[in-house]
Amino acid sequence: MKRNYLKPFSYCELTAGSLTRSSANLHPPRFPGKYRLPATLITLLKVMVDCVEEVPLPFPLNRLIEDICAQKLLPMPDVAARKTLSKITEESAIDVLKRVRSTTTPIYNLSGYIVFMVNKYGSVASTSSSSHGDAESIRLSSQYPSSPSSSVSSTPRRSVYCDSPSSTQFLESPCSCKSASPVVSQYRTPTNGSHGGPVQGRTSPFSCSSLKDAIPTYWPIVDQVATSPTSSSKGTNPNNVNQLYSGPANACQTDSSSYYISDQAMILSGLEFRKLFMVHSYIGSRKLEDAVSLEDAVKIDSKKTMSMFDFEDWMWSKFGSQYCQPSDRSMYLDWDCGKTYLYTCYVSSDGGYKFKGPYLDTKKTHLQRAIGDENVLIVKFAEPEKGDMIAVRNYEKIVEAGILVGVRRYHFFVFKDGGRERQKNGKDDKKRVSSESIKCYFVKRESFTPLDDTDTFMKNCKTIHDVRCLFMHVHMVSNMAKYIARMSLILSTTIKLQVDLSSVSVEEIDDIPCTDENGEIVYDEDGEPLIQTDGTGFISEDLAGLVPCDFYDAKYMKDTNYEKFDSVKSEIGSLGLSGREVTIKDPPLLIQCRLFNEGSAVKGTLLVNKRLKPRTIQVRPSMIKVKKDPRLLDIESFNSLEVVAISHKPKAAKLSKHLIALLTIGGVPKEYFLSLLDSTLKDAQKVCFDQRAAFRVANIYQHIDDSGISIEMFGAHIPLNEPYFQYRLSQLAKEERKGLGEGKIPITESFYLMGTTDPTGILNPDQVCIILENGQISGKVLVYRNPGLHFGDIHVLNARYVKELEDFIGNGKFAIFFSTKGRRSVANEIANGDFDGDMYWVSRNPQLLHYFQSSEPWTRCYSTPSGSLKKPSDFSHHELEHQLFKLLFSTKTHNEAAGTAADSWMSFMDRYLMLQEDDADEKRLIEKKMLKLIDLYYDALDASKSGKKVVIPRELKATQYPHHMGRKPEYRSTSILGLIYDQFQSCKNEKSPLQEIWKLPYFDINVSDSCLKIWKERYESYKQEMSNALKYNDLSKNDAANGVLQKYKQLLYGALDFKDSTRNIDEIYEEAVAIYHVSYEYAIRRKDVAKCGFAWKVAGSALCAYYRKIHCIKTGEREITFVSSAFDGLY
Repeated sequence: MKRNYLKPFSYCELTAGSLTRSSANLHPPRFPGKYRLPATLITLLKVMVDCVEEVPLPFPLNRLIEDICAQKLLPMPDVAARKTLSKITEESAIDVLKRVRSTTTPIYNLSGYIVFMVNKYGSVASTSSSSHGDAESIRLSSQYPSSPSSSVSSTPRRSVYCDSPSSTQFLESPCSCKSASPVVSQYRTPTNGSHGGPVQGRTSPFSCSSLKDAIPTYWPIVDQVATSPTSSSKGTNPNNVNQLYSGPANACQTDSSSYYISDQAMILSGLEFRKLFMVHSYIGSRKLEDAVSLEDAVKIDSKKTMSMFDFEDWMWSKFGSQYCQPSDRSMYLDWDCGKTYLYTCYVSSDGGYKFKGPYLDTKKTHLQRAIGDENVLIVKFAEPEKGDMIAVRNYEKIVEAGILVGVRRYHFFVFKDGGRERQKNGKDDKKRVSSESIKCYFVKRESFTPLDDTDTFMKNCKTIHDVRCLFMHVHMVSNMAKYIARMSLILSTTIKLQVDLSSVSVEEIDDIPCTDENGEIVYDEDGEPLIQTDGTGFISEDLAGLVPCDFYDAKYMKDTNYEKFDSVKSEIGSLGLSGREVTIKDPPLLIQCRLFNEGSAVKGTLLVNKRLKPRTIQVRPSMIKVKKDPRLLDIESFNSLEVVAISHKPKAAKLSKHLIALLTIGGVPKEYFLSLLDSTLKDAQKVCFDQRAAFRVANIYQHIDDSGISIEMFGAHIPLNEPYFQYRLSQLAKEERKGLGEGKIPITESFYLMGTTDPTGILNPDQVCIILENGQISGKVLVYRNPGLHFGDIHVLNARYVKELEDFIGNGKFAIFFSTKGRRSVANEIANGDFDGDMYWVSRNPQLLHYFQSSEPWTRCYSTPSGSLKKPSDFSHHELEHQLFKLLFSTKTHNEAAGTAADSWMSFMDRYLMLQEDDADEKRLIEKKMLKLIDLYYDALDASKSGKKVVIPRELKATQYPHHMGRKPEYRSTSILGLIYDQFQSCKNEKSPLQEIWKLPYFDINVSDSCLKIWKERYESYKQEMSNALKYNDLSKNDAANGVLQKYKQLLYGALDFKDSTRNIDEIYEEAVAIYHVSYEYAIRRKDVAKCGFAWKVAGSALCAYYRKIHCIKTGEREITFVSSAFDGLY
């Protein structure tokens, strides 16, 4: 819907600092859509005008008064109160008003209260200091430099200030009173304590009964910034928040704060955003007006039609090389490849910030997809020192004020704790307590130029809360911890299923409760009923068939490749994906998803159910994380079915420290693990001379092997002892050994499967149904889930065949089904799990099954008490934002608690494993500590949702750590974990012999001198370009390096790759051999086999094709090609 705008003066002039009777024109103004201001507000404005004209006050006092009125929902103070303020010093008046603003005492008469506070705290002004200047008028200047030759030194000493568009909220938000008929409005301003969303052309469901209720939460406030473009002091961080914002001390979000907008920013406002952001990124930590002169700004603007590749190159040579580190460069060969643009901002503890990017990424979130990449700013806060309240206050100001990028202002929206996910997945994250793992996402809310104001979602939403309601009615959750946890669902990396949800039937079905022997429902310690089906529902076969079969490749492609998925009707079809074919046939059996539909948010897994009608999804109450607000059912929302993961063919699983410790407790001898490690190390050593071992490693790790060059060399029959082939295989062998010292040892007959529940109801509590490549399996299995720490978190279950299951899932594969019978869900027994996408380690390894004896399942012995939790709907919008800020920095505390519990548990477990049978008393003491730590650990993992404050008692914290943990202070461990670490370290330090470099005889052919000369020159250029590319930061280094390689592939093939080339094949062969000789001769001179890589990275496919051709001619063998995946599982 097109939004109608008031003219800028309509709100700029109606501020207390500039309001006059003539400028305000108090006749009831007409607004677009035939709206009039309510008479009560007209009266209020008249009072404001009378007070301002009779007793003018300095600008800071006016701002504070406006802030108080907006915050406490009170009318403006009368003339007497303003006169009282004018009689004391400005500093004293500011102090008085700040006291008024911060008081928690209810105020019924603001004027009287101000007089009371002045009498109590005010200092009388002297005659010389009692004069007051006229109130300042704030305006948006459209004056541009008259000539391009202007420079910074000649910049007029004037400021351009922009008021927030939210200033218009007071004028554009009619409010219906009980005595009035309903007002049909385009917008609705939520009253204090209510949380609504944008309303488009409907009757407001809320009413107010008084003038106080009619005053909106957000009052037009204009900040004055004291600095001018040339007044920043030397050595001061130019992006420091204190220079940009002076908001109220106790406000949590001041939508109406204003910023200094320089002439340079206005000149550059016409650039497309990715180019504008690069300008700010390449000036480092400097202000735009300090680094870019007016002449430079005009010059940059003149290059707006440049390609992004050329623009970046010009900006780097002009500014980036001067103000940034080489690692900060953002260079890509193809900026229009459809990847996601990441715009990042790094905030330092002093409140300064700098931008980096834009960077390209292959992944996308629902947030980015819904509102656009350029409307999302990823913000990372530097780790503050412990107890550094100044840093925290600086960060709070950033969250309150937002971040200005050119003429756009971004406000805090949501954050996500990446460290928590790593811990839940059992990953050992040494940086888990760092705030680097916490990413804040700010979204664009305002733009101070009409040219940029094109986002419909921003126009229709008056507050950040309204924008959140476009994704889900998140205010409906039960506590603030869940508020942020549920909002972060939109930050999962997903593929959007291209289906119109309005044509899909989303049904709610009941969860299956846990019951005892008498059929009575079982409850947990908090009085909540336990359920068997936590987090899993159903999806019809036709909808599941829209998920691409190569999902894990497709997940990293652009969405436009899947635009037609919803129209696929045949059982087997194909869609072109960047030159590749994706076959749509059997749908995945299980889909982990996020469903956002009409304000609700659903999280969990969907099992294919052939019995469902087409275009049907069934969800359970346990999956519905956010319910719809019945007051907002006709509000538009970003409806979407987002796929996070799917069930797929599992790779060979590895053990872990936790698993090895628990299996040892269960009776598996340590000699078994040492023999597994020894066997793995020997296999890795055989890689360079054993064809079978070499092919196995090359096939497993081809995704990190220079586009699978080792597999291509196998297919071309290149000998295993070829120098570069040996080098690549040795690198892959190192990858194979990586993690062995941490217990990540490959084990046969073991795999990870996504879990769900049995839809037939046939399985008994000790049974599971497991479906692999060739169907269901039978027999005993071990089942475990990361990050289980309890002795009973490894279950021994019976896998059985369930014929009736085929009626539901057909030929579906790769999942484990658990029983829906019994007092407790098996998933809950294993590390407090569920079925919303958790992966379960399953093993039918005969040695493990022979030795292992299971323990009693985990039951909670200690529960962290729940604090008093308020609902989000109990807070005003300001208070809500402040609560979110507090949660942002309390997340680190949750991570620290989980990390401390896990590390202490590992230390105690290591000591437990070292004890002998006759150390029973000490074992019992350590076991008691571990059991309590386990409960605290599981509580800490869920603290971000439960809101519990988990504290690890001093007596449960480890004082020493085993040497295999790499933490100080340490002791020498002789447990199985210490022995594994020592054995790996002894092999890790073995040095590989120096590799002799020689050439293959098949490439000893005549190559023209001109061809050799061309590629010698190109090789010299390549070395310099690659050296520069590898200096970039981690986010763009790989892309920059790939860009360099693609450039030289293009020169060789005239296409992106050999298979796509239309050049004469003999010319390609000649140039490929020339490249081979040029790079090998350089490698021989340098005695560095890695230097041979240029030949195989650029011309590898052509060299393999030529070698295979010559080999077949000489041997008489038939030339064939093969697909490497055909050998999966054979090696």
